[in-house]
Amino acid sequence: MKLRWGLAVLSVLGALVAAPAQASASVPVVRCEFTPTPDNPAARPVVRPLPFALTRGTVDVTFRFNYGPVTVRLNRAGAAPCAVHNMVSLVLQRFYDRSQCWRLSNSARLGVLQCGDIYEVEKGGPGYRFPDEVSGAETYPRGTIAMGNQGPGTNGSEFFIVHSFANIPANYSVLGRVVRGMSAIDRMVADGIIPTDPDGPLDGAPAKPVKIQRATVGW
Repeated sequence: MKLRWGLAVLSVLGALVAAPAQASASVPVVRCEFTPTPDNPAARPVVRPLPFALTRGTVDVTFRFNYGPVTVRLNRAGAAPCAVHNMVSLVLQRFYDRSQCWRLSNSARLGVLQCGDIYEVEKGGPGYRFPDEVSGAETYPRGTIAMGNQGPGTNGSEFFIVHSFANIPANYSVLGRVVRGMSAIDRMVADGIIPTDPDGPLDGAPAKPVKIQRATVGW
């Protein structure tokens, strides 16, 4: 138990350290709600983030794929500060390290790489969920990173990166955007997709496995 609380404190301290210099004693924060899911326990040992998030500045996260590094800039000041706080916490606890991205799509409606599930598509989360943070005006152009979900209020560890466009409803919390490494994702797409339905859209497993070797805060 002491170790788990220690990890929780470290994750929060890490988030604060990663904050921009101007975030001082008067840092604005927002309350977050992370609810345990005992029927869907954690795929890896992590603790829930503390129930508040910074609402100023940005933080960079780098996913080191087997195709090369991809750096995303997460926007704490955007519509989804709790989702940003959650991703930073999971990265600091190394939840995403040595995980596989099970889904890649490249259809007329959807062009995304989906990651964050430990076992398979939509299975293997952190053992908790949190609400959507959407305004209804969200769009998902190339380079967007957003939370994946299985319905309202089911956010956990799953996320997607848009490599072309995503013509989808504004139901997915936007975390930020890719600032380096889109070429690595383009190579994943170029290597092909094994469609779940051979007669359906190009949506299924990457033809060559896509793996997150390590995720870190910063470059």
